[in-house]
Amino acid sequence: MARSIWKGPFFDGYLMKKVDAARNSGRHEMIRIWSRRSTILPQFVGLTFGVYNGQKHIPVMVTEEMVGHKFGEFAPTRSFYGHSSDRKAKRSTGAPGAPGASGAPGAAPAEGGAAPAAPAGGGS
Repeated sequence: MARSIWKGPFFDGYLMKKVDAARNSGRHEMIRIWSRRSTILPQFVGLTFGVYNGQKHIPVMVTEEMVGHKFGEFAPTRSFYGHSSDRKAKRSTGAPGAPGASGAPGAAPAEGGAAPAAPAGGGS
């Protein structure tokens, strides 16, 4: 369920203080934040935030397309390395030689040993 419009977007109060301080200083440093739940406001466009993902701060450069989204959407907390069963299957079926070796399933036949193809013009 979406947040009601009359309440306005949610953001932690300390964010505005940090944004104002960063804008007034003129330096382009990363603003380190822990508030993944805060909504990105139009005042944040052009600034770089370091969003905490549980281990480290992920740099997020705010653009106009991000306005209205949450900071947490741009700093993933989990890293997906693939399914372990896929790696096991790839290891057992892969041939130790070059790719496309004659023993591999679905490999193209060798050039010299294949039967000649039928002529394209067809016969009577």
